[in-house]
Amino acid sequence: MRLEHIDSADPRQVLRAVRGAVLGAGPAIALGGGDDVPQEVPAGTAIVLTTSGSTGVPKSVVLSRSALISSAMATAARIGDGHWLLPLAGGYIAGVQVMVRALVAGRDPAILAGRFTADSFAHAASGMRSFADGARVPAYTSLVPAQLQTLVEAGEREPRTAAALSSFATILVGGQRLPDALRERAMALGARVVRTYGSTETSGGCVYDGVPLDGVRAASVDGELRIAGPNLADGYLGDPERTAESFITEPGGLRWYRTGDAGSVTDGIVSVHGRIDNVIVSGGVNVSLDRVEHVVREILPDAVVVGAPHGRWGETPVVVTTEPGDLLAAIRDAVEREIGKPARPDRLVRVAEMPRLSSGKPDRRAIRETVVRDA
Repeated sequence: MRLEHIDSADPRQVLRAVRGAVLGAGPAIALGGGDDVPQEVPAGTAIVLTTSGSTGVPKSVVLSRSALISSAMATAARIGDGHWLLPLAGGYIAGVQVMVRALVAGRDPAILAGRFTADSFAHAASGMRSFADGARVPAYTSLVPAQLQTLVEAGEREPRTAAALSSFATILVGGQRLPDALRERAMALGARVVRTYGSTETSGGCVYDGVPLDGVRAASVDGELRIAGPNLADGYLGDPERTAESFITEPGGLRWYRTGDAGSVTDGIVSVHGRIDNVIVSGGVNVSLDRVEHVVREILPDAVVVGAPHGRWGETPVVVTTEPGDLLAAIRDAVEREIGKPARPDRLVRVAEMPRLSSGKPDRRAIRETVVRDA
């Protein structure tokens, strides 16, 4: 079975391809990645989505029709089905799943194309007043926290955006941690917000407000969260070693995905504590601090890059150095060229002496504590 590469920049083109790949007889599709993505895929594959994932290194996740549909049906069972608005990029699992949920419900999603603003969101929401059998069809959407913050700030100033937020039966929010204060502000405007947790490997969000979807199991093994269920990806295309490391099958046949997230499961409630590896989530995009540091050190050889909390993006890279000079603009430009906008450092912090471990390596924990304390 061969792949058809789709330009994820055009959500309507992605929607047409997803419809054929998931519900029809269309070919399996590749979103993201380049010519190095293997062209032969297992039978039953719907989508191969290339993502930076938790390691910051590109990996091509193989998602079957059954996994995507199982995830969509479990979401419908939890929150209901209806008319979906897509304000997310089609090249990420969250955007793909909005499409799949809508298609499984028998309706094309409304698409918010172009730049995301409070006005464009409110305009799109106003066009979603559809009816069936005399009753209004519930509306749903999915956002990242930065988008929700844009809407909340606008909604607190003018009623049109507040009305748009309150018009949705449920707003799924994922991609990074949703601050409690932002959720409370959204709810004060009438928004019905549900926190989601998941990844490309789990076909998107699979834990809603701490509770796994029906058919999904969560466990914590040595402090690392693992997920099992019919929503799991088949693995990584062309990378059996990484697949074997990330997907573990018990002797009884139960298959688990090792998330790389630190967390716990208490009385069935999942709590996520952060990444085990050196990766942050900035604006819903995984950013490898190691990759950022590699680029930064071409300009500042002594620099260390750590993640620090950010009110809008969740976390952002911060450059710490002992060197003088204002090089932040040059660093941001270099990182954007090599990795992308979400990886751009937010600021540059100077220290008189770099904290180090007895081994001579930078003491990243102490460095991060300094950055957070002096913010």
